Order: sequence, then C-alpha cells, then structure tokens
Amino acid sequence: MTRQEIEEKVRNFLIEDLEIEEETIAPEARLKEDMGIDSLDFVDIVVIVEKNFGFKIKPEEMAGVDTFTKFCDYIESKLG
Repeated sequence: MTRQEIEEKVRNFLIEDLEIEEETIAPEARLKEDMGIDSLDFVDIVVIVEKNFGFKIKPEEMAGVDTFTKFCDYIESKLG
C-alpha cells in the first residue's frame, strides 16, 4: 500500500466514521486540538484501523503521535 493510499484511507474514515470536518484535516493538523478527536473517538479508530489495515494499535506505540502526518507515519511503519 502506498503512502497516498494510506493517507486517503485515513482521511476517508476520519470524515465518514468520525465526522471530522474535511477542511480540518491537514498534514500538520493535531488530532486532539485541531480535529477534536477524543478518547472515545480513539476507541473507534482502533477498531477502524484493524478493519482497514489488519493490525491492532498498541496504545504505548501511539505516544508522540499527535498529528495527521505522524498518525499516517505510524500506520505506514506497521504495514512496512
């Protein structure tokens, strides 16, 4: 899966499943502060990522993952 495909899938589930406004999704957009993702949303993200990408997110691996780009980096590293 290419980086572009990863970003597209992530963008799509943020918009469709979490109802994040498309204009708030940018490379350096912060997940919590800019997109409004909270701990309940994160539970949904864990399920969505497992369904779409085939791996489980480990919370300890998400330390420091605070922007859209870093989140896509994390997924890319797990798929790599």
